[in-house]
Amino acid sequence: MTVSNQKETQSFLMHVDHWMTQLPELKMQELTHQPEKVAIVCVDIIKGFCEIGPLASPRVKGIVDPIVNLFQQGWDSGVRNIILSQDDHDPDAVEFGSWPPHCIRGTEEAETEEKFRTLPFFDQILVLKKNSISSGLTKGFQNWVLDHPEVDHYVVVGDCSDLCTYQLAMFLRVDANERQLQRRVILPENCVQTYDMPVKSAEELGVYAHPGDLLHAVFLYHMALNGVEVVKAIQ
Repeated sequence: MTVSNQKETQSFLMHVDHWMTQLPELKMQELTHQPEKVAIVCVDIIKGFCEIGPLASPRVKGIVDPIVNLFQQGWDSGVRNIILSQDDHDPDAVEFGSWPPHCIRGTEEAETEEKFRTLPFFDQILVLKKNSISSGLTKGFQNWVLDHPEVDHYVVVGDCSDLCTYQLAMFLRVDANERQLQRRVILPENCVQTYDMPVKSAEELGVYAHPGDLLHAVFLYHMALNGVEVVKAIQ
């Protein structure tokens, strides 16, 4: 990388950092004039990413309470379309060639985060299982989207900002573009997070480094470039 490119990269990162500080907040009441047209889709807030196992992260656990609050706000405002898309891997999942075995079907890691289970309306939340980082490739989610053409506001939350959440938000966005649908895909930053793996630790473990703050910000910015509406929070 040349010196001029380094300067441009630094300038861009400063730009992204400033963009993050300027994210607007959105009012729940703005979304819920017709609550039947709203869906909140949460990806991978399960024990294997929050509590236990090789991919559990305290950063991800930190968004559990904000998501619980969002669910409650949405429910109180009449939103009944709440979906959990969750890893539920085959024991010999091909994905394990890229990641250590995690969230295997039938194990504690694949269980829904406990604070979701305590919600009084949990039994009315739809839980869909997936075997890859892409919710949009699962027939269950594809069919739900097709079966609910009235839903034109999707709020996307969960982890990771640069992996499963990114894939979900981008699927909803490009699916709408392809089918000429007027759809809002909204991502509240306080309900999205990713893990951190410093360079030194990655080198010691022989894995890829993963700067959490950087990738969180850059992937949110990239989603915004593609038409996802990134906001600070929904209040």
